[in-house]
Amino acid sequence: MKTKLFLITPPFTQLNTPYPATAYIKGFLNTKNIESVQGDLGIEVILKLFSKEGLKSLFQSNNQQPTTDNCKRILALQDEYIKTIDSVIAFLQGKNPTLALQICQEDFLPEASRFAQLEELDWAFGTMGTQDKAKHLATLYLEDISDFIVACVDENFGFSRYAERLGRSANSFDELYDALQQEPTYIDSILLSILKERIETIQPTLFLISVPFPGNLYSAFRSAQWVKKHYPNIKISMGGGFPNTELRSLSDARVFEFFDYITLDDGETPIEELIVNIENPNHNSYKRTFLLEEGKVVYKNNSTQHDYKQSQVGTPDYSDLLLDKYISVIEIVNPMHRLWSDGRWNKLTMAHGCYWGKCTFCDISLDYIKVYEPVAASLLCDRMEEMIAQTGENGFHYVDEAAPPALMRALALEILRRKLAVTWWTNIRFEKSFTQDLCLLLKASGCIAVSGGLEVASDRLLKLIDKGVTVEQVAKVTRNFTEAGVMVHAYLMYGYPTQTIQETVDSLEMVRQLFEAGVLQSGFWHQFAMTAHSPVGMFPEQFGAVKETEAIGTFANNDINFVDSTGIDHDKFSFGLKKSLFNFMHGICFDYELQDWFDFKIPKTKIGADFIFDALQEETNFNIKPTAKIVWLGGKPTVEHFTKSKKGNSWEMMALTFHDKKESFTIQTNKAEGEWLVEMLQKISVSNAKTYSFQEVKTDFEQQLEDFELFWYSKPVNTLREFGLLVL
Repeated sequence: MKTKLFLITPPFTQLNTPYPATAYIKGFLNTKNIESVQGDLGIEVILKLFSKEGLKSLFQSNNQQPTTDNCKRILALQDEYIKTIDSVIAFLQGKNPTLALQICQEDFLPEASRFAQLEELDWAFGTMGTQDKAKHLATLYLEDISDFIVACVDENFGFSRYAERLGRSANSFDELYDALQQEPTYIDSILLSILKERIETIQPTLFLISVPFPGNLYSAFRSAQWVKKHYPNIKISMGGGFPNTELRSLSDARVFEFFDYITLDDGETPIEELIVNIENPNHNSYKRTFLLEEGKVVYKNNSTQHDYKQSQVGTPDYSDLLLDKYISVIEIVNPMHRLWSDGRWNKLTMAHGCYWGKCTFCDISLDYIKVYEPVAASLLCDRMEEMIAQTGENGFHYVDEAAPPALMRALALEILRRKLAVTWWTNIRFEKSFTQDLCLLLKASGCIAVSGGLEVASDRLLKLIDKGVTVEQVAKVTRNFTEAGVMVHAYLMYGYPTQTIQETVDSLEMVRQLFEAGVLQSGFWHQFAMTAHSPVGMFPEQFGAVKETEAIGTFANNDINFVDSTGIDHDKFSFGLKKSLFNFMHGICFDYELQDWFDFKIPKTKIGADFIFDALQEETNFNIKPTAKIVWLGGKPTVEHFTKSKKGNSWEMMALTFHDKKESFTIQTNKAEGEWLVEMLQKISVSNAKTYSFQEVKTDFEQQLEDFELFWYSKPVNTLREFGLLVL
């Protein structure tokens, strides 16, 4: 019997775009002609819950009478919520744009406690466009309903996670197991009604559940439990980010009351082997798979099949997903921060793993970081074109651990060569390869934003983390991106082992200066967490930390409790760091004393008031490597010849007029240099497949003319450098 697969992401991940794991696997299965159907049950549950019928049922079902004034208010206004919900959801799906005018008049939507923040934010947000303002107000309206659900119906609800605490640091399976013995919750009942319909329609033989985060774990088990009970013949397997990091030493047999298999790391070969085992029970060959044998959990990795190269895994396939039904929300109206919740993005990866692979807080011992394998730029562009044709969307989020600068350059050149109109953003390391010219090239190809780890804004700690950057370098790179028109988000970290209070305060001052200088648009503070597969988790003594717990539970084994040798309580900084950052992201409060953000005494910063400003005062570098690529982003000039005379001498000149998208400009050269320049600009045009090095350009010039350096640093060439003549 031929295997038919049903792949799901259980509730909840994002509202605005599907999590890509099932699309990646479906794309691979297509290359093998294996039939599969995928579903994002998260968005399906949200759409059923946040609908006219869904809210009627919700308000009737609230288990407990509201005890807070806020919940009483929402319950009293239930008719207003029921009346408006369908049109608001359609608006957030992009289908009902005229509703923005109604929403912005602020007497259309019922308002509860989430709207209290509006008055204080109005002056920070300035004048938003009508659509954006309406989107933000509609988001607050949904969050009010969410608050009601949490307080009165299901305490585990959250838009991008569900029962997350049951999956976080769950060394023991006991609490999750007990929760699964209870009657299904209100949210469960919606999930299971959708699942029932899908299973009956699809009738799969293999049910694959991708669990990226702790907030998907409970729903994954609930879904598997229902299928096991009603369709015991269907085999069920779990894969994804959560098992890859958390379940590597799984030994609790009760897990296999719900799942037949749990696979680790890249899913293609393990799933292919599962299919062969289902079709041929004597095969008994598995790739990185946990299963139950004679009542005991065993890990089998006896397959001779190799993992697939990135060039062989196919193009992610988004068919079956409700692409036109996702909901764009704006929680924070920061242009960079909103990218995670607003707009539909096709997800792709430039390279498997991380080309740096050294950061001491990171899971660098695991394959998803350790095994680095880039994809050729031409193949990436092929995949982009395929996905645009399939989804009708030309926005791409490259979900790399850290996109390699050389590959980003190659991708940008390929996008420009093919004349693709795309919008894309990705995650990077702030390394010095990101010169002013490379950032301009990336912008020209459609790159609108980058996010990257500044982590701890302290050179001592960056060295300890083995980040390979300095704060000064980060400032210059963020400046290069910002000046090119590319937004920058920084991941920030506090509480790294041996981090002193002084270093935390100095870190905050660095971050304040980066925002004040306008080179950072967005950021997020994370508290350091020790994980079992990172160098810090494996060798804590080398980093001044002592483990409190060994990650040796029978279920999830990743997070490790530890004691920092400094004895500092880093938790107490959390509120002040996040509050200050929230204000900096809105361009305000730069003149506040750092002490104002904390309700306990902190030391004065030791960072000079102009540290970042000084770091950005950089002299132009006149050293160009002979191997540097020279690329012209502009078009062909119109040429005029004229004669110049001085003191009885005359000579022929050329005026070259260029038109870029915004303006026109003219440069003047003598005839010989002008003719050479027109010809060379044709050769180095970005639309050509061949790229020329600086040395090749210089040699070409010197075959006909003299004094290349004098010409290269002359006024006409400097003007071209401002308008798209790039040195890469």
